[in-house]
Formats: sequence, structure tokens, C-alpha cells
Amino acid sequence: MTRLHDPVGDFDVDRVRTDFPLLARSVHDKPLVYFDSANTAQKPRAVIEAVDRYYREFNANVARAVHQLGEEATAAYESARDKLARLLNAPSRDEIVLTSGTTQAINLVAYSWALPRLGPGDTILVTTMEHHANIVPWQLVCERTGARLKVAPIDERGELIVEKFIEALTPDVKLAAVAHVSNVLGTINPVAELARATRKRGIPLLVDGSQAAPHFAVDVRALGCDFYAMTGHKLFGPTGTGALWARREILREMPPFFGGGEMIREVRFDGTTYAEPPHRFEAGTPNIAGFVGLAAAIDYLGALDHAGVAAHEADLLAHATDALRALPGVRLIGEAAHKVPVISFLVEGAHAHDLATLLDHEGIAVRSGHHCAHPLMQFYGVPATLRASLAFYNTHAEVERFVAALARVRKLLA
Repeated sequence: MTRLHDPVGDFDVDRVRTDFPLLARSVHDKPLVYFDSANTAQKPRAVIEAVDRYYREFNANVARAVHQLGEEATAAYESARDKLARLLNAPSRDEIVLTSGTTQAINLVAYSWALPRLGPGDTILVTTMEHHANIVPWQLVCERTGARLKVAPIDERGELIVEKFIEALTPDVKLAAVAHVSNVLGTINPVAELARATRKRGIPLLVDGSQAAPHFAVDVRALGCDFYAMTGHKLFGPTGTGALWARREILREMPPFFGGGEMIREVRFDGTTYAEPPHRFEAGTPNIAGFVGLAAAIDYLGALDHAGVAAHEADLLAHATDALRALPGVRLIGEAAHKVPVISFLVEGAHAHDLATLLDHEGIAVRSGHHCAHPLMQFYGVPATLRASLAFYNTHAEVERFVAALARVRKLLA
């Protein structure tokens, strides 16, 4: 399936690409094709300039100074909380805890919510497709408490078997944790349906939203979950940024995870009182510049034609999937009916790492490896896959280059 033109309408991919400086560079004397956005997304000029402006014009610490620079820095930093609240349709900005990313957000829930509550005989339910960040923290909690981890299965298409997930919600389950979108398969899980089942049984649901927010609107009220974790650098913002959304009543019951400055109300040697959420979870000097950049990223995304972005990404996914399926010896890993433009695959007779290295010399950036999802690799019986993860700034011409390059390098390894 060859497409010579990208979708027309309000979304103009060629114009959008000019907003991303790195996309114009070459690699090994070849124009870059960046198909690794699920790993980290490229940053628009507006984000880069916002970070630069912070350091040039109002670099100061936040919430600690009454001078002009401090007030400007605090306002810019806190604007990220407001914009994240609107992005997730959170009921209150005070339900947004600013973190270094999804990993810290999930660990916050693990140590502040789960650790004090779980004990022998209790269970945490996850799925086969989870990222390590949504597995290892729960394993650490289980080791300390005597609780155990239970795993809901998926099918060969890479779709969660929903009825098995619901069957697994037995009375011993005290928390369920699921990816909104699989970072390996691109599968979009039916979170609202899962949340209805967990809520009916009084089981809190945590959602790893790292791969969802970059591709479609997230509404935590409509989803009905209890915790939602996300990462800024996959949302076209700086690294070291992210957020945890949690229901206000839950946050108020959670003790601090980190201790230090800013998360306190009063410190005395005979005892300390803590700030109200979310600040009680934000000890120390944060990544101020990063959150200034993340606020700019959210503004940038908000100005795009969302329907045009969705149509463009869906068309890219169909194009790339069909083109890969037509290549001899290619095995697609996961073909869920509902997914974002993330495609994992293998090529017969070639190791994923070798292919990725050769593709890099063609100017094509894809990821190879286990993608921080060892259990999922074990499910499919493979040590690693190649993963092409696309974003709205990619084009059909890049898909054609990628597939042609893959055909060439495959012959070199035959």
C-alpha cells in the first residue's frame, strides 16, 4: 500500500515538522527518519525556547522567595500543574502531583499507598503487557509485605482478555494496575470498562498513561480510575517531568514518600507536620525548567488540530502495518484492533539489534530490545523485537523509506 501524499485539511504535517528542529538533521549522511517516539518524543521549538527563556530571564527557585524572579519562576512552574489538570480533566489542580515521570509516580503510590496497607494474603493485579515500571515497584512492595502479584493474561493479538481480568478481581486483590497503552504493542486497553469492574468491587485502579497522553485525549473523570501516571518527555516535553493524578480523598490519606524542604507545614525536633497534597509529595527543588518546558508542550499540543492528528496517525499506522506485512519474513508482534502507531516486529533470520544497527546507518531510528517488558517478550517467546513508534510529525514518505531500507538491510543479513 503506497501513499504519496499525507492527509490534507487543517493538519499540515509538513508545516508541523518545521516546529521540530531535530527532525531536519541527518544521521550517517542520510536524512533522519525518527521512529522512536515511544522511547522519547522530539521537542517542538516552543518547548526548547521556553526552557531557554527560563534560564535566561527568570532563573530562580520556586515557592521560597518573594523577589520578582522567584515569583515569576513559581508562576511558570505552577502553570504546568494547571495545564496538566486541564489536560487530564482532573477535578482539581491539587490532585496533580508533579513527579520526574511515570516511574516516580508509580513508586509514590507503591510506597505511600500500598506499602502501609498490604500484608500477607493480599494481592496486586497487573497484566502481561506491563512495562517494568508497572511491575517492579509492586514486586518490591510484595517482598516487604508478604503480598503477592497476580497477572491477567493477554491473547496472541496483544489484547487484554477482559473477562479474565475481571475474573481475577477476587477479594484478595487490593490494587489493580494496568497500562492505558502498551509501549510494545500499541494496544489501547479499555480502561473505563476495567475501572467499572474494579470500582464495583472496591478495588483502586492505577493506570500507566505514559503512552496514551501523546496520542489521544485523557479524561480521568470519564475513565473512572483512581490513579493516573504520566511522563512529560513522551508528551513532547523535557525529560525528568511527569505527574501523578489521584483522587483528593486518596492523596489526603497517603503519607509523604520523600522528606525535605517544601513538603512541610512545620518542622520541630519533637515532630513535623506536613503540607496538604500535592505539596507533601514534592520535597526539594524540582525540575523547574523541565516543567516550564512541559507547560509549553501542553500549549503546543492544545493548538493542534486534534481530529487531524488522530486521522494522520491512524493512516500512518495502517500504511506502516500493511507495508511491513507485505515484506517476506516479517512477523508482526501484536495486532490489536485498537492501538496507537506503535509496531513491534521481527524479521526471520535476523537479530533485532543487528537490524536496528543497519537501519541506523540508513538514517532510520528504531528501537530494538525487550523495551522494558521482559514478561511480554517471554509470552511471545522472543528475546527482543524491533519497534517502530510513530508520532504526528512523521510522514508517509518516511514510512516508504523505512520499509525500503528494511528490505535492503534484510538482504545483507540473509
